[in-house]
Amino acid sequence: MTDATDPYADVVPDTKDWTWAASEPCPDCGFVPADLDPLRVGDAVRATLPRWRAVLSRPDVRRRPAPSVWSPLEYGAHVRDVFGVFDQRLALMLAVDGAQFANWDQDDAALSGRYDRLDPDRVAVELVDEGLTVAGRFDTVKTAHLDRVGLRSNGSQFTVRSIGRYFVHDVVHHLHDVGA
Repeated sequence: MTDATDPYADVVPDTKDWTWAASEPCPDCGFVPADLDPLRVGDAVRATLPRWRAVLSRPDVRRRPAPSVWSPLEYGAHVRDVFGVFDQRLALMLAVDGAQFANWDQDDAALSGRYDRLDPDRVAVELVDEGLTVAGRFDTVKTAHLDRVGLRSNGSQFTVRSIGRYFVHDVVHHLHDVGA
């Protein structure tokens, strides 16, 4: 039974392991990680920002396509937060080889952040600001940094090279999710 007071009661948490997206083409959104120069991640992020602004200005930005699927606004808020999380993770990897990342529960973030109630104009501004920040951080990556390692709380290992590709896939995939 659905709890009418909890807009996330019908949303099925995404428990899939998406780490393959750092090295394999995505059959859904078409992202090909090998096509992304790991020293151009910042440019790739900046290229998505106008598309996200357009998504967040849609008149139906709050409408979910189904009760179990986030609205464009919720996806936008998620991507805004993804930008912040990956900025922190990259900063840690650049400072500490073998860095360990704190766990981030995207579903808990959506519920506690009440993504469904946010102002889309504010989310658009914050998303662009966070996007420019993480893009700038990726702009500092040098060839010598690409093999530095970071570990997720579940033990998944990334290099600076692979985390950039994984991260950009997430942002691009969610544009696909909202039809942009």
